[in-house]
Amino acid sequence: MAAGGSARAERIELRATVEEKQLLTAAATYERTDVTTFVMRRVLPVAREIVEREEGMKLSERDTQRVLELLDNPPKPTPRLLKAARAKLRAR
Repeated sequence: MAAGGSARAERIELRATVEEKQLLTAAATYERTDVTTFVMRRVLPVAREIVEREEGMKLSERDTQRVLELLDNPPKPTPRLLKAARAKLRAR
């Protein structure tokens, strides 16, 4: 079973040189697994890290406190914001 408890049913096609395929096959054999499992075990952690880095937002403690303050006590809308909101409502 794959991560998450579901069987792998989707396919991903990769093109490789003869040498690359031989290398992956040898590495998988040394790890006593198949090429698919070998590649997925190596690639998925890196993919997760990239997605978390690009999609995640990390705030400092100070910034976190500021966001929470603003949520609890939002500032009054500026005249410019009110004008933009009215224009948006009229455009509907």
